[in-house]
Amino acid sequence: MSYCVALKLKRGLVFMSDTLTNGGLDNISCYPKTFCWGLAGERQILLATAGNLATTQAVVSTLSEQTKKLKEPRDSILGAPTMFQVARIISQTLAEIIVNSTPSQQTAKSAFSATMILGGQIKGGETQLYLIYPEGNFIEVSDDKPFFQIGETKYGRPILVRAFDPEMEFNDAIKLLMVSFDSTMKANLSVGLPLDIRVYNDGSLTSARELRVEKDDAYYQMISRAWGDALKASLVQLPDYDYNQD
Repeated sequence: MSYCVALKLKRGLVFMSDTLTNGGLDNISCYPKTFCWGLAGERQILLATAGNLATTQAVVSTLSEQTKKLKEPRDSILGAPTMFQVARIISQTLAEIIVNSTPSQQTAKSAFSATMILGGQIKGGETQLYLIYPEGNFIEVSDDKPFFQIGETKYGRPILVRAFDPEMEFNDAIKLLMVSFDSTMKANLSVGLPLDIRVYNDGSLTSARELRVEKDDAYYQMISRAWGDALKASLVQLPDYDYNQD
């Protein structure tokens, strides 16, 4: 299982994903789950993936191969005129690969299933964020749903719902995501360090900044301890429940 989150802020995008892949108790390794393509000054595209590793690898490889075919540039993510068209290309590619990998009709519960988060900006357009489903359809981020999660989402969601603010600075957003990931990793061993972070500045049309949080990262370890201590302190400060009341 994976855990990936993408936030759309007023100042840009922040992606964070774990790198743990688990093929069984004796087959644990690390593999990147966030990928980037771009043309400086023209477009920048980020893609986070969760689900069957063979499926996500096939999608990423297919998209990369398409960018090298210059005869029909509009059919690739580096030639599509809008981010909406980029989302269509990726969603169609995902659906086709799942169908070709599945002996019977595609279903959302297929062993070859995968879900993706697409973000980016094309010159002349706004920074956009999409959630792509394994069936080949997709939705765009909204005010009611200002961020997307894929993979093992339930453990890290409460802190995002309570604390996310589109006006926040990048450093605060990364801190928030670290708490979300720490909560997830405490509850689910299939999600784990290192963590990959990508930060894209709205309007820059330059490559997203890449950061990696390793297992021995001092800041992450401090965040993990401080968040645990803060939760315990807050619980103690809450009024006691009187279970003897009538």
